[in-house]
Amino acid sequence: ALRTFKSKTPGHPEFRHTDGVEITTGPLGQGLASAVGMAMAARYERGLFDPEAAPGTSPFDHFIYVIASDGDMEEGVTSEASSLAGTQQLGNLIVFYDKNHISIEHDTDIALSEDVAARYRAYGWHVQEVEGGENVVGIEEAIAAAKAVTDKPSFISVRTIIGYPAPNKMNTGGVHGSALGDDEVAATKKILGFDPDKTFEVSDEVIEHTRGLRARGKEAHDKWQPEFDAWAEREPERKKLLDRLLAQELPEGWDADLTYWEPGSKAVATRAAFGQVLNDVAPKLPELWGGSADLAGSNNTTIKGVKSFGPPSISTEDFTADWYGRVLHFGIREHAMGSILSGIVLHGPTRAFGGTFLQFSDYMRPAVRLASLMDIDTIYIWTHDSVGLGEDGPTHQPIEHLAALRAIPN
Repeated sequence: ALRTFKSKTPGHPEFRHTDGVEITTGPLGQGLASAVGMAMAARYERGLFDPEAAPGTSPFDHFIYVIASDGDMEEGVTSEASSLAGTQQLGNLIVFYDKNHISIEHDTDIALSEDVAARYRAYGWHVQEVEGGENVVGIEEAIAAAKAVTDKPSFISVRTIIGYPAPNKMNTGGVHGSALGDDEVAATKKILGFDPDKTFEVSDEVIEHTRGLRARGKEAHDKWQPEFDAWAEREPERKKLLDRLLAQELPEGWDADLTYWEPGSKAVATRAAFGQVLNDVAPKLPELWGGSADLAGSNNTTIKGVKSFGPPSISTEDFTADWYGRVLHFGIREHAMGSILSGIVLHGPTRAFGGTFLQFSDYMRPAVRLASLMDIDTIYIWTHDSVGLGEDGPTHQPIEHLAALRAIPN
């Protein structure tokens, strides 16, 4: 039952607990922010395995879909991640905004007054607005239009009525996160033309349609498989790389050329040692990519001699961007960086890292905690971890941070 101990339908979706759940998204905003990471991972994957294929012709081409709430729109992490997604021109990302204007405290007008669609237009997204959650044709048309726009992420705002058509609870906070209750269920069934005394009654037509999902899924897979097989035959070396990544194996000799520092030699800062070792292994591990929240020079997180990840139009005097580049620039968005890293790892099969100062792990903490609960292999580079750092004052001295991080499960 919903929200009960050991239930397959907990109050919030949990990765590794319920089949089909791809990510744990309890705190609002984490799902959308991590989906940005999934979309970035999909593009980087395309660059590793099939970069020459024309858009829409590769077996690796796919879309990332998100359903987001009013609460998601209020959370700061979605603003951070959505801003970066617009800069990255992630045309493979489609977000549905379930715009029902209801939260636990009922009408969101008490706390949310901005034009969310306009905000996403300002981020550089392709924005559409659909009236009615039951407007299937309108939603299908919006999806088709979103897929056709390849140089922008898509935001589809759908005006819905929460709890529709429950006569007493629809459009109220009372149906936001709670079961309707027996009386309201019975009243709703009457409105929908069902027998209120029968439970789990499903028409033969609905059963037939639902069970047809398997056949439709198999048909789609049967269409995709020959395309993948043709790619594998055409690209044997890239297929070997994919097999290695899916097996989660390291290549032979990946650590053969690591820099070694003799004991007693001149002291080397750990962040400098990390930066050197990162560049030692990077040529042998193309699946490893990452960057920093605007502190690359201090964190030593830049892989040398490669391009930055992004559309060429965002190139600067210091960084040359490429759609399939390897250096990530998160900007000063630590929270989004943590969520995006989780999305990259969950999407697979690549591994990404993100760096900042240790004291800013506080800005990442919700994403770090979820990654720990999911037991996934995210890589965080936290430098300047000494209480002896004095130049920037007490705000930049990591006093309690190690203890706080160690308190997180896993």
